[in-house]
Amino acid sequence: MYADNTLTPKEAVRLCALGTLAKGAMHYSALANAIRHFASHITGPSLEVMGTSLELLKYEGLVEALEGVGMEDDALLAITEKGEVELRALLTANVKPQASEMSKLIVALKFRFLHLLDIEEQRAQADILIEAQDIELARLDNLRGHHAQDGGYLVEWLDHDIQGMESHLEWLKEFRVRLG
Repeated sequence: MYADNTLTPKEAVRLCALGTLAKGAMHYSALANAIRHFASHITGPSLEVMGTSLELLKYEGLVEALEGVGMEDDALLAITEKGEVELRALLTANVKPQASEMSKLIVALKFRFLHLLDIEEQRAQADILIEAQDIELARLDNLRGHHAQDGGYLVEWLDHDIQGMESHLEWLKEFRVRLG
């Protein structure tokens, strides 16, 4: 993790792999395809994300082969207890407030696997997501204020982005309320 307790691209892939396996055992090839499908539909094709080796998960004891010897045998993989602990740590990591494709992937992964946490941890994650959205919105509001008197179309574009972020923030707050 980065110093601010946010996930690296490698850890985002790890979260996707472990969360996917938490739903049940899968063959290596199916797991790799599931990760590639999800990540590439959120971030687009990315070597930074897909360059992470799933074999490392087995080496670290986070997954185990139920059938087959190695990844090249298309082993049937399952998450281990150690993997479940790692999954929880990854799911409860902070989120960078800056809008980026990686941040979008991490938020999508949190929502995909949030139900695997207990309700208190789900609420805490919703609070983290709300705080990150507030910070991002404040950053754009500040930028808008700084350029309010400029010519051109920047302010119009920022207003559009700010409106979308405000809508997203309201949705997050309503989601948090639904969690209790």
